[in-house]
Amino acid sequence: MSNSDKEPRWAQGLAKPPAWRSDGTETVFENPWMAVTRHPSTAPTGMKADYAVVRFKNVGTGVLPIHDDGTVTLVGQQRFAHANYSWEMPEGGAPLDEDPFDGVRRELAEEAGLVAEHWAPALSVEMSNSITDEIGMTWIAWGLSDTATAPDPSEVITVVRVPFLDLLDEIGRGTVRDMLTVATAYRAYHMAMTGALPEALARALLGRL
Repeated sequence: MSNSDKEPRWAQGLAKPPAWRSDGTETVFENPWMAVTRHPSTAPTGMKADYAVVRFKNVGTGVLPIHDDGTVTLVGQQRFAHANYSWEMPEGGAPLDEDPFDGVRRELAEEAGLVAEHWAPALSVEMSNSITDEIGMTWIAWGLSDTATAPDPSEVITVVRVPFLDLLDEIGRGTVRDMLTVATAYRAYHMAMTGALPEALARALLGRL
């Protein structure tokens, strides 16, 4: 079953309106990372529309690396679109023909200089799903050890290690805004609170509570 076929338990059996219908496709822009397609289309209401979609050629991947003492590794780097300096967990793009798990393990090593013995899936999310088809997939990783970094030629990365609850505080203050990082941090909190992480790791993660 694909992610698009899954639905919440409360939605099972509920009637749904007709799906959007594309009545044609034109590629208006394309580069190695994405394409923009334009579609004469029909809305669920039957109204005609001129719709454009940003279609990504990578799956967005990310990992929250948790150390045995409850600290997490984050990376800081300049981002172009918002012209800001962003604090994030290690992230990257996995080509559509690559297993996203292979891609995220590569990003953990390249950006943070870490390898992990243990991994747990965290999230599979749709990013800005009204105008893009981008998918994000994230993991929690622990049992960490060091390896060599290999940042992208366009990246200057700062690596920091901070208490997990400090990360939650900064998310609340609005100083950490990367969506995959924000969502995965809250997911890690939920996993720690509900027994989905090893007990010792969860206690270390929530140590200030």
